[in-house]
Amino acid sequence: MITTQFGAKAQEKSPIPPDPEIRRMLEQRIDVEKQSLGIVIGVIDANGRRTIAHGRFGADDARKVDGDTVFEIGSITKVFTALALADMVEKGEVSLDDPVAKYLPTNVTVPERDGKTITLRELAVHMSGLPRLPDNLAPKDRDDPYADYTVEQLDSFLSGYKLPRDIGSEFEYSNLGFGLLGHALAARTGTDYEGLITRRIIKPLGMDSTGITLSPALEARFTPGHDQSLHAVPAWRLPTLGGAGALRSSTNDMLIFLEAAMGKRETPLQTAFALSETTRRNLGGDGAPQMGLGWMITRVGDDEMIWHNGGTGGHRSFMGFLLKAKVGVIALSNTSTEIGVDDIGRHLLDPTAKLAEAPKARVAVTIDTALYDRYVGRYQLAPNFILTIRRAGDRLMAQATGQPEIEIFPESEREFFYKVVDAQIGFEVGDDGKAKRLTLHQNGADMPAERIE
Repeated sequence: MITTQFGAKAQEKSPIPPDPEIRRMLEQRIDVEKQSLGIVIGVIDANGRRTIAHGRFGADDARKVDGDTVFEIGSITKVFTALALADMVEKGEVSLDDPVAKYLPTNVTVPERDGKTITLRELAVHMSGLPRLPDNLAPKDRDDPYADYTVEQLDSFLSGYKLPRDIGSEFEYSNLGFGLLGHALAARTGTDYEGLITRRIIKPLGMDSTGITLSPALEARFTPGHDQSLHAVPAWRLPTLGGAGALRSSTNDMLIFLEAAMGKRETPLQTAFALSETTRRNLGGDGAPQMGLGWMITRVGDDEMIWHNGGTGGHRSFMGFLLKAKVGVIALSNTSTEIGVDDIGRHLLDPTAKLAEAPKARVAVTIDTALYDRYVGRYQLAPNFILTIRRAGDRLMAQATGQPEIEIFPESEREFFYKVVDAQIGFEVGDDGKAKRLTLHQNGADMPAERIE
């Protein structure tokens, strides 16, 4: 079914494939590859907007997903956070070059380097020098990793952190940075993050299926999330770092947001959208990707794709549009698989971007699960990148820093594999019977990691 915001007109040929072709992609991803339980695609083109859905709420929940189903949108939340910043800049409430410290309590010491301070602009383009995650994030519940991280812990981390490089010198994607940005903007306006986004974006755009705290009516439309093994997982809560990924929304609501971003809908946020899309930082030489305020920007032929994606423990999301072609795509999945919806969204906007292939089938063998105890521990792949192995009953789980926990399966006593991505882990055991290191095999590379205390 096609609905339009732009008046009745004859159907025009769209560069985005027709509904039956998109539906076949979803059937392949869900029914054949088993990489999701439910996916909804939203499309905007010259003919208006439309949604294509396939799948259900859960393995034991036969309700069909549709354009009104509510999903966690994960890091697409960052675009909302940056848009709130742009709106406050346009209204003269803050400046992009204000130090973030200006909007934090005086007892919080924000790290500086060579006399330069972290500004709101650098947080919004991931060039603050802050890491992806704070090193004092130690969740009690790995399935809800941000839930118990407090403002006091954030303040403590900032006050004790030493920047490893000059501010503004290098891109490093940072959930911490955007969580801090949302926290500071909320403090500036005397509210919390949800109040900030509700007043600045959700209400002006009329997005009545978007928020953090869901009403009973929205809760009834919220699809549970699922891990890579298609098991139901808890929803994520981000009370302190909400600006990084706390929002939930429906495809129909996200189409409203995307229409506004594309200039296809008149809203009070037009100038803020324009500022967020045109304020850019180059990430390399000619033709290299750029960062807008919250937006990723990459070349597609002679056009530009302005986009962001997201992932939580149980959902994946993609939002993007082509600047010149004026076509846009929303893709939401209730499963956090590696090849969930990012590749579908990109492919719909750029046919040269191939759809990802499901991981090759490997056969799990039966071993004594008591052997799992020897592998439990933390393994350092990089200075700020840890792979945590833990036992959950008769299952062995792996979780990389800032990523969902994923079950791994034995091919032998020391070799394990992921079912949802083409990656394997091999353990090397020491004289004491415990693993002293592991090697992650992925994308043709072998990445060793020493066990750490």
